[in-house]
Amino acid sequence: MQLNPRRVAILVAANTALAPFAIDAYLPAMAAIADTVNASIHRTELSISVFLFGFAIGQLCFGPLSDRLGRKPVLMSGLVVFLCASLLITTADSLTSLLVWRFVQALGGGACVVNSAAIVRDCFSGREAARVMSTMAMIMMLAPLVAPTVGSLLLYIADWWLIFVFLAVYAAFLLWLLGSRLPETRDMSLPAASPRQVIRNYASVLRHREGMGYICAVAASFAGLFAFVTASPFLYLDYFSLSPGVYPFVFGVNVVMIAGSNRVNIYLLRKRSPQQNLRLGLAIQLIAALGLVAATAFNVASLAVVVPLIMLFTGMIGLITPNSISSLLDHFGHISATATALLGGIQFSCGALAGAMVGLFEVEHLWPMVLTMLAAALVGNIGVRLLTPAATDERPA
Repeated sequence: MQLNPRRVAILVAANTALAPFAIDAYLPAMAAIADTVNASIHRTELSISVFLFGFAIGQLCFGPLSDRLGRKPVLMSGLVVFLCASLLITTADSLTSLLVWRFVQALGGGACVVNSAAIVRDCFSGREAARVMSTMAMIMMLAPLVAPTVGSLLLYIADWWLIFVFLAVYAAFLLWLLGSRLPETRDMSLPAASPRQVIRNYASVLRHREGMGYICAVAASFAGLFAFVTASPFLYLDYFSLSPGVYPFVFGVNVVMIAGSNRVNIYLLRKRSPQQNLRLGLAIQLIAALGLVAATAFNVASLAVVVPLIMLFTGMIGLITPNSISSLLDHFGHISATATALLGGIQFSCGALAGAMVGLFEVEHLWPMVLTMLAAALVGNIGVRLLTPAATDERPA
């Protein structure tokens, strides 16, 4: 199949950007949504955890279904579900209805995004696939940076409901774009794994000691990240009394840090192994979490202290995630789609759990966020050191 790599990268990145837009665009409007559904901002923040949980289920269920039915039927169906749920969220007048429709929206989003990597694998291999993925990653970096700014602008123009109308319009645009420009990429002549084989493949990953160490690293760092993301509306809008217009800037610097650490990771890989960079990122993340706990305990957690420490914590995602995934897939190249789907399911479930821990107890302080971030950093460091071999200077040729 001859497809233009840049065109595929743009199409797939536009599809993958759906998730960060759905998560981050409405963060500046969290207080306004809380007023509409008559709930506290902490309870309303649980909608982030519900979305992540639904997204995890969507990936685990619809990934294998995509292998059986083809990419486009699952992708188009997911977009329709996402579009309808986004419009129904605008009618939410209670916390329960908000959470229910966010969960449905996430199922549709999971069905869409789980196809992105599969489409690239269908069309390309080797270095060409790596180039497409790199182009896609660069485009994807813009989404979480732009999303809160778009949300703030739409909140200023009208109200929070306009953000979800925007998400519905974006899904409609993807329906047209992918429906007209992207062919079915799966070779339907190839046999698909049976449901029983899919379960056996998942089990083989779960039983792999070293592989679970790398999954633990990604899931724990993601949990720490979403402890911050879930708490960020309260942290910046309530605790530090910033305006919704300023919020995207203090939030966006974390995305810039992740992008910067990705570049640092590429540079360090010239002389260091992925496992060494992974452990370095986890160690720095633990130091940043300890700094946040100390600043909170000694009552010096000012904006000037908290923002740089959070930047350091979140920035290490650029060292942890790519090295963990590459190390994991070294062991599961034959079932890479299954390993990636399982990783995504565990990763987003842990993010949902961390978000719930932050918002569930409605504590008007930094403690839920910083303690959850510290617990995540500890789990990541301990898991990697217990389950994976010691890092060496040896690198694959």
